[in-house]
Amino acid sequence: MKKTIRGVVHKCVTIAVVGIAVFYPGFAGSIKADVESVRQEAEKAAIAAATTRVWLTAYSSSVDETDDTPFITASGKHVRDGIVATNFLPFGTKIKIPKVFGDKIFIVEDRMHPRKKGIVDIWMPSKKEALRFGSFKADIVVVTDEGQAPILVRK
Repeated sequence: MKKTIRGVVHKCVTIAVVGIAVFYPGFAGSIKADVESVRQEAEKAAIAAATTRVWLTAYSSSVDETDDTPFITASGKHVRDGIVATNFLPFGTKIKIPKVFGDKIFIVEDRMHPRKKGIVDIWMPSKKEALRFGSFKADIVVVTDEGQAPILVRK
């Protein structure tokens, strides 16, 4: 979504600058800075639209936290670093948790109990690490590839 909006904003900015330069050649330079400012604001708005505040928790492959196949996710994949469980995003959705993990990308490959809503559960290699992580609220950003339709986030 971010790249798609960025492309549309870029085209609009280009058309505006070319039009201004053709009709008002003296003003093109001063308006260019204003146009760049508008473009940056549009990009910030696109990122904010793809951001959702959720509860972050952590889990491990211990039998008391999972079903009878603790190393297999609900999507049929083996657990590994970068796997998250949530009920409000489709399998394969990529997310970032910028304030906690920077630019690291996580992939939704697992599910939680149906009563769990608005939660992203991050897989950890050990129960000790999961307990140390705790639970807290944070923003997640849904990462979309160019050309992919934006994902509507429903908690």
